[in-house]
Amino acid sequence: MAAQSNPFGVEIPFVTHLGFALTAFADGRAEIVYTPAAEHLNSFSVTHGGAQMTLLDVTMACAARSRTPELGVVTIEMKTSFMQPAVGALTAKGELMHRTATMAFTQATIYDTQGRACAHATGTFKYMKRLASAGRAIHPLNLEGDCIATD
Repeated sequence: MAAQSNPFGVEIPFVTHLGFALTAFADGRAEIVYTPAAEHLNSFSVTHGGAQMTLLDVTMACAARSRTPELGVVTIEMKTSFMQPAVGALTAKGELMHRTATMAFTQATIYDTQGRACAHATGTFKYMKRLASAGRAIHPLNLEGDCIATD
């Protein structure tokens, strides 16, 4: 089998389009870096809230999966607070706060390059077995890749 180049374990076209890079994935924590392109900005020339919510959602999902990467998760609910404009390169840090056999309770924060918190979210996710879908391959996580921070 060829080396897996997708650190998320499954192709997510929207995440690929946005250019998210998973930089940490271990022990109930995840970190994703993102440099918004011009088309990801709103009319105030700051990162669009929808792009920020996607970043928070994916970061929390990765944190939820970081202890059981063979499982997928689906978002059950998410609450987001926008604290200040998100300008330039962004880093989202998420953590698994609590889990049960079927549910994960998470939180994540987006930081700008000065380390200021721009947005924060909490989310609940349901663990799911991964099922192959038409046209999409399922791959094991690349925990040896150069973009993944491990123990």
